[in-house]
Amino acid sequence: MSIEIGSKVKGKVTGITNFGAFVELPGGKTGLVHISEVADSYVKDVNDHLTVGDEVEVKIISEKEGKVALSIKKAVDKPEVQRPSRQGRDRNSKDFRPKGGFKPKESFEDKMAKFLKSSEENLSTLKRNTDTKRGGRGGRRG
Repeated sequence: MSIEIGSKVKGKVTGITNFGAFVELPGGKTGLVHISEVADSYVKDVNDHLTVGDEVEVKIISEKEGKVALSIKKAVDKPEVQRPSRQGRDRNSKDFRPKGGFKPKESFEDKMAKFLKSSEENLSTLKRNTDTKRGGRGGRRG
């Protein structure tokens, strides 16, 4: 049996490693299901999902130099998710801002004014604190 990329076949898990599982395909060929292709969710340990001897349906992703890459998660048919329609918006419209109650972002000048004000307050507080530790304004003797 020739292996066609994109086809789904049944296979038997023959070995499990920390990076995936080896699956024997019909015709005696063996392929690898990488750990990232075992399940849709995060897989920390392949042993949590598969055991040696399991019959699994796999999808053939690629074949290079005799090495066959397989996927279990791509072999599972998922129903297409219907997205809710975007009411009140033209499909070709590029305006994605919410309508009504929109508060514009702060301008650069407003941000700069706030920064300068807080910076001056911080500097005056710092100067006041260091002057008192030195003994005040007329504390120096010459």
